[in-house]
Amino acid sequence: MEKTFTRVIEDQAPVVRQSGRGRFVVVRGPDRGESIPVANQPITLGSGTGSDVLLTDPTVSRRHLMAELRPTGAFVRDLGSTNGSFVRGARFQELVLGFGSEVSIGQTTLKFVPEEETVDLAPSEEETFGALVGRDPKLRKLFRLLGDVAPSDATVLIEGETGTGKELFAEEIHRHSGRRNGPFVVFDCGAVPRDLIESALFGHVRGAFTGAIADRKGAFAEAHGGTLFLDEIGELAPEVQPTLLRALDKRTIRPVGGASYEQVSVRVIAATNRNLRTEIAGKRFREDLYYRLAVIRMLLPPLRERPEDVRLLTEFFVQQFGAGRVKTVGDPEIERLKGYRWPGNVRELRNVIERACTLSHGESLDLDDAMEDSARPLTPPAAVVEANPSTDLPFKQAKAIVIDSFERQYISTLLKRHRGNLSAAARAAEVDRKHFRELLRKHGLRESSE
Repeated sequence: MEKTFTRVIEDQAPVVRQSGRGRFVVVRGPDRGESIPVANQPITLGSGTGSDVLLTDPTVSRRHLMAELRPTGAFVRDLGSTNGSFVRGARFQELVLGFGSEVSIGQTTLKFVPEEETVDLAPSEEETFGALVGRDPKLRKLFRLLGDVAPSDATVLIEGETGTGKELFAEEIHRHSGRRNGPFVVFDCGAVPRDLIESALFGHVRGAFTGAIADRKGAFAEAHGGTLFLDEIGELAPEVQPTLLRALDKRTIRPVGGASYEQVSVRVIAATNRNLRTEIAGKRFREDLYYRLAVIRMLLPPLRERPEDVRLLTEFFVQQFGAGRVKTVGDPEIERLKGYRWPGNVRELRNVIERACTLSHGESLDLDDAMEDSARPLTPPAAVVEANPSTDLPFKQAKAIVIDSFERQYISTLLKRHRGNLSAAARAAEVDRKHFRELLRKHGLRESSE
């Protein structure tokens, strides 16, 4: 048997794509760790010398399984084995496996995974791509990739911290695609209640559940002919993931309560600030869904890793928000901005510059007031240090005090920044407006009339 192992693509690789090839990895059994390439030519797996791939598992028949690569996945056929071949506990004669699927033969379990490869591109000569701006080579490599990927219908997974511009990247992929004249629909997987998310994605028919007084289109139907952007895909409820996988594979959807499936023509782009491989290991995200989404996978670098872009972005935002009043940005201001780690990334920098442009009275950008209440990483760990909770209290009670302190400080600062405007503060916090108002009431804070 070929003694090769699957090369693991590092999570921090900037651009990864599936090559179209696949392989079986032995995840259980005597040959655990072995890797078996699956090609367009059929191969046989078994314990006898007549097989192309020899397994040492004595419960595997001499010629147990045939496999070959097809456009839809790995086609496998049981060759009349004694102990049978199984997928998810069900015996089969022949079927097609998608990436992430497992097949059991004897006491051996094989997982079908894609061949992934890093894409090393030369940086684009341009410092912009549509509305995107960047001088750092890491970002300009992504600009070049967008030029290649956008015209295709390939599914794209965009990874990156909050505020790095994942939605902007998705919008530019859509604007430079053949679907540019179709709709661009944004669906936030973390903002919809779990009991309504299937209806929000796939629609429902009248009477499907209490409150369904009329037929309703879901996000897939609304995006027909265009692009569906699944933001925060890592937040998607596990019970909905199989239905989403089917929609991606078959390009068909069935509304909740509906009797039949309907075809949709949609390109899907997904984004997450979570490490989906960690979510898979924790059984919170389906591996086969991950492989279906990550045909092209790009990682957006945080702003702290490209400090030279701070000047370019600052000048860009000054042009956008300065309204002709603010015309210059001094080197001391740029160095001050470069010296901050920007936990909110480009979005946070944008907010600071917008506020600075509003508060500046001369032609030069004045950061003093703009930086006073922002550009500070307000996180629970910082609140823990500040609150200095008493160890005389039970853990649960001490933790509640610290969290309350953090919540009050965070929402108070955010509300002050947005001059009491609840809707603007809720958008900046990326929480539901209703939930933000509940936090205000909880801590006795007031909102302005909107």
